[in-house]
Amino acid sequence: MGQTAAVSAFLWITVVSLAAWCWLLLGQGFFWRTDVRLPGRRDLDAWPSVCVVVPARDEAAVLPVGLPSLLTQDYPGRAEVFLVDDGSTDGTGDLARELSRRHGGLPLTVGSPGEPPAGWTGKLWAVRYGIGLARARDPEYLLLTDADIAHAPDSLRELVAAADTGGFDVVSQMARLRVASLWERLVVPAFVYFFAQLYPFRWIGRPGSRTAAAAGGCVLLRADMAEKARIPEAIRHAVIDDVALARAVKRSGGRVWLGLADRVDSVRPYPRLRDLWRMVSRSAYAQLRHSPALLLGTVAGLALVYLVPPAAVAVGAAGGTGAVALVGAAAWAVMAGTYVPMLRYYRQPPWLAPLLPFTAFLYLLMTVDSAVQHYRGRGAAWKGRTYARPDAVADEG
Repeated sequence: MGQTAAVSAFLWITVVSLAAWCWLLLGQGFFWRTDVRLPGRRDLDAWPSVCVVVPARDEAAVLPVGLPSLLTQDYPGRAEVFLVDDGSTDGTGDLARELSRRHGGLPLTVGSPGEPPAGWTGKLWAVRYGIGLARARDPEYLLLTDADIAHAPDSLRELVAAADTGGFDVVSQMARLRVASLWERLVVPAFVYFFAQLYPFRWIGRPGSRTAAAAGGCVLLRADMAEKARIPEAIRHAVIDDVALARAVKRSGGRVWLGLADRVDSVRPYPRLRDLWRMVSRSAYAQLRHSPALLLGTVAGLALVYLVPPAAVAVGAAGGTGAVALVGAAAWAVMAGTYVPMLRYYRQPPWLAPLLPFTAFLYLLMTVDSAVQHYRGRGAAWKGRTYARPDAVADEG
C-alpha cells in the first residue's frame, strides 16, 4: 500500500514536470528558438558619432584579438576607442598602445581610473571613467564592450543601423562564447539557454514589455539615454551589470533589444570545469537577489524541471511502472528538443541534448556554492577583487 502511494505521488510529480515543460515550450516567449538576430536595418544618410568604451583588467592574453577588431572597424561615421586600464598588473595598457600603433585604424585613448570607491564594482567604475572621457567628444552612441570580444569588421555599422532604424536606445548582442573543450561543450550552450529562459529575447524587444536584459560584452547605448538613466551611477552596485543597465533604461522609458550574435565572439577560454564554475557562481546568488527563499525555490524548480524526468525514467524502468517512465520520457524529450536549436547555434552535435539534466545539476550546485560563498563573506570574486556581501539593489531586482 505504501509503495503504491509512493509510486502514485512520484507519477504526479512527473506529470507536473511534463506540464511545466509544455508551458515552457509554448508560453515562455519561445525562448528556445535561436532566430532572434539583429532587427531589420538600412544604411543611413548620416552616420552618428560613436565612442567605444572597453573596461580591461589583466586582459593581455585576449587583447591582441579583441582590440584590433575594434580599431579596424569599417564605420562610415566618426568613431574612436577608449580603453580603461582598470589596475592591470600584466601590462594591458602598454599592450593596447602597441596594438594601436601596429594596427592603426580608429583613434585609441588609454586611461586609468584608479581603484573603485566603496559602493562601486570595479567594472562599472571603469565604465564610468570611460564614459566620462567619451563625453568630451559628444558622441551620439556609446558602445560598451569587453576586451575579450572580437567584432566582425562591420559590427559597429550593423549595431548603429539597427538602433537607428528600430528606434532602440539599447541594442545588445549575446556574443557567441568559445566552445572548444569538453566542459565548454557541456556548460556553455546551456548557459545561454538558461539565460534566454529567464529573459526571453522576444519579450525584451516588445514595446511595453517589462522584461529587460542585455549582454555586457556588446551593448550599444544612446548617449542621451545614458544620461537620462544615470548610467552607470544608478547601477554602480550591480554585479550583473548588463541586466541592471537594461532595466534602468526601460525604467527611464527607453527601448531595449537583445539577440544572439552572428559575428561577435568571445575569445576568452574556459577550458576546465573550475573556470566555468567560477564564472557562474560569482554572480548566481546575486541573480537571486541574495534571497534564501528564492534560492530554495530555484533549487526546487531546477530539480522538478530538469532532474525529475530522467529520474522518472530510471525509477519507472527499475520498478516496472510504465506510466512513470512514459511521462518522464515525454518530459525529457521536450526538454532535449528545446535544447537542440541552441546546440546547433553553437555547432554542437544534437546527441548532447539528452545530457541537459546533468548540466542543470551542475548549475544547481554552482548556484548553491554561490550562496555559500556569499554567506562566508566572499561574495562575487573576480580578477583579484572580492565584493563581500554586495547589496541586492533595486537595479538588480
